[in-house]
Amino acid sequence: MGEGAGLRRIGVVGRKEHDDVPGCVEQLASFAHENQIDISFEEHLIEWAPEGAKALDLEAEPVDLLIALGGDGTLLRAGRSVAGREIPVLGVNLGHLGFLTALPHTELEQHLGLVSKGDYRLDRRSTLGAHIVNADGSEAEHLLAWNDFVIHKRGGARVTRLELRVQEIAGGPWQDMGSFSADGLIVATPTGSTAYSLSAGGPIVVPSVDCLIVTPICPHTLAMRPLVIPATQRVAVRPIERTKDLVVTADGQVAHEFETGADIHIERSEIQIPLVRFSGQNFFGTLQRKLNWAARPSG
Repeated sequence: MGEGAGLRRIGVVGRKEHDDVPGCVEQLASFAHENQIDISFEEHLIEWAPEGAKALDLEAEPVDLLIALGGDGTLLRAGRSVAGREIPVLGVNLGHLGFLTALPHTELEQHLGLVSKGDYRLDRRSTLGAHIVNADGSEAEHLLAWNDFVIHKRGGARVTRLELRVQEIAGGPWQDMGSFSADGLIVATPTGSTAYSLSAGGPIVVPSVDCLIVTPICPHTLAMRPLVIPATQRVAVRPIERTKDLVVTADGQVAHEFETGADIHIERSEIQIPLVRFSGQNFFGTLQRKLNWAARPSG
């Protein structure tokens, strides 16, 4: 507790399409004014803020707390925008599931007081780093995800053949993990284990476990199943057949193309994203509440 001491600047991001966004923006602006906190908003949210409200610019004016108004997708985008900056992120759910968010928008007002007093804790979530190694040995830009990377073909669902290898990050030879045909492959963090990987048959992993989850998407064999590997290892994915339409998607939001003959290397990143959590909130409680995990029968 007490991690919010000295809260001076708040940034707000969100999805304009949500009906509850205007009311949340007004609440946040009022809270900031009453507590003499500087607040800035993504440009598309400013129309609901008081006159003279500032546009969010994380490069020019870093914030002490970033609030994401929306669902898990908005929170994932917010987290990547402050990755490596040690800026806490508070997710306010305006969507349907909101597994990663800390509170529904109906509880925003009562929790703002806790934020101002620093009465919360930080739940640090691991991320994944990836880079594409082209056929000539050159590397493309480094990528970041904190749910998952998904390797798949662009456009409609089509089968692709992939080869997997694994290597100790500290060094050593590559080990062959095998090859398979499938609609694609998911490499997820424990945080991402409750997202696309779970829908594809992957395991639920507690966020504090230090690992990567490798989950095939609709494999065309009964012998290929999800695999959990230690975070001391990196995974290399290579298409077996020559193709020009293979992409890797970060958190379901940012897509990057493979060149023909390229590999992608994925490993745990040193970057962690601190999520704001309040008293009484824990992973298993969220599992029960949002996914009906081990729900007790009524009656």
